[in-house]
Amino acid sequence: MTTRSAPSQAAVLGHPIDHSLSPVLHQAAYRALGLAIEYTRADVDLDQVETFYRDRRHELTTGHTRWLGFSVTMPLKPALVPLMDQLSDRVRRLGVLNTVVLDASGQATGYNTDCDGIVRALMRAETPASSTLGIIGGGGTAAAAIEAAQLMGVTGVELLVRNQAKTEPQRKLATDLGLAAEIDSIASGLTKLDRYRYVISTLPPGAASEFAHSLSGYTWLPPLLDVAYDPWPSQLALVWHRNGGQVISGVEMLLYQAVEQVKLLTAELRAEHEARQATSSHQAEPDWDAVTVAMAEAIGLTPRPPKDSRVI
Repeated sequence: MTTRSAPSQAAVLGHPIDHSLSPVLHQAAYRALGLAIEYTRADVDLDQVETFYRDRRHELTTGHTRWLGFSVTMPLKPALVPLMDQLSDRVRRLGVLNTVVLDASGQATGYNTDCDGIVRALMRAETPASSTLGIIGGGGTAAAAIEAAQLMGVTGVELLVRNQAKTEPQRKLATDLGLAAEIDSIASGLTKLDRYRYVISTLPPGAASEFAHSLSGYTWLPPLLDVAYDPWPSQLALVWHRNGGQVISGVEMLLYQAVEQVKLLTAELRAEHEARQATSSHQAEPDWDAVTVAMAEAIGLTPRPPKDSRVI
């Protein structure tokens, strides 16, 4: 078991990882919370992840470093699931995680806060009357988008994918969540965008560019959340905005999922800190709105009012 004097540390894992804004977001949050936590990037690919994870866990249990856990990006989101001691109900449903929390004894729990990021990013979007969510792509983030659809009260999802034969897990997830599920090609789905309440593109940077030209005939488009944010704006976002659609950057999703990650990663440390500082007065919960603002400002994101159609 780690000692209290060991330095506290966390990191974002993935490959490639140099573009990640997670260190900036998390360091801003820890400053706002008054916690001494070092947060770094670790370039870890699929063939390295198990060894990396075991080594960091050994550092924790031998008292060398107080590892609080990890933010996890692609391609590691499904790969770490079988290495966990416990999984949240959401991760059990989705089969992917984006957060690993290590307690002081080294026990690991997997969580997924991508759903929270999607929901909060879209809360400030316009809300067309349609009850169907369009999702471009069929990977792990698409699974999070399906759960987010259920949380937002949408009754159906339509997956727009390149290979329709590989979508059975997503279809089953939607059905298990009580959602109607349809599958279509990306090219076909982009001809009927007026049927969606929102559209979420979960494709990697640049992967949707080849389809952007098909938007030229629209005079109205539903709000788009493009989870890719580097480079920004994407070609899809530019054309979407040019044709009158509200566009929400993946940076907003990143911000809000990171807020939930910070809550999870620091829960045990905050409890220990409060116990040491305990007085007769009740220890107040952190001002998470203020923490969120500090994180947003750190990445140059200015909170914007609803129905603002700027490309950010």
